[in-house]
Amino acid sequence: MLIIDEKDKKFRFGDSGPKYLMQGPRMNFALVQFMPGQDFQAHYHEVMEENFFVLEGTVTIYVNGTPHELNAGQFINIEPGEIHYVVNKSSSIVRMTAALAPFKDSDKVETENPK
Repeated sequence: MLIIDEKDKKFRFGDSGPKYLMQGPRMNFALVQFMPGQDFQAHYHEVMEENFFVLEGTVTIYVNGTPHELNAGQFINIEPGEIHYVVNKSSSIVRMTAALAPFKDSDKVETENPK
């Protein structure tokens, strides 16, 4: 069993990006936050699938170049090999959960952001 208090963890980029509550041994789980206009480098995973559940706001997630606008309450599953790029085009904060599995350390391959 594992219990984590979110307030004990930090976002990767100060006020944004992922805040990992758990990394391995079988999955990663994070709270993700984007301020208006912020994005995250396009990438894919060779082994892990990535799942986002939008808690607050509206976010645009490109999957293989196709934009998908998701709102609070919506979920997206991104399969291994699918290039994804996340951007907050809105004027409000976006908060999501992210779960990646099966865990593999160093499974992220960065690519160019969509134009």
